[in-house]
Amino acid sequence: QVQLVESGGGLVQAGGSLRLSCKASGRTFSRSIMGWFRQAPGKEREFVAAVSRSAGSTYYADSVKGRFTISRDNAKNTVYLQMNSLKPEDTAVYYCAAQGGSGSYYYTEVNEYDYWGQGTQVTVSS
Repeated sequence: QVQLVESGGGLVQAGGSLRLSCKASGRTFSRSIMGWFRQAPGKEREFVAAVSRSAGSTYYADSVKGRFTISRDNAKNTVYLQMNSLKPEDTAVYYCAAQGGSGSYYYTEVNEYDYWGQGTQVTVSS
């Protein structure tokens, strides 16, 4: 079992930056591929980014590539999402997720992740 707690959301103007954090406990964090998803009102939850166990490899949705950076610190059991050049369309609840099996950082489907945080709201004003 893995428990995930996100933090760092808030209200920011377009063009601004935010850094989300996700603290994990329970299962050995370093064995889990980690990802970030988001869900805007009235829309399905969508993949944002994922990072491999060693943090050596990352994968991004096209909509955030070049603006967002996912990273992890296995010593702190924490995964981060640095979000720069934010746009109003980035407004959503952001969720941290962990894969429970062998998996891949190329996995982008909600059902490929086994553990989820409660989410943190990010609002970008124009």
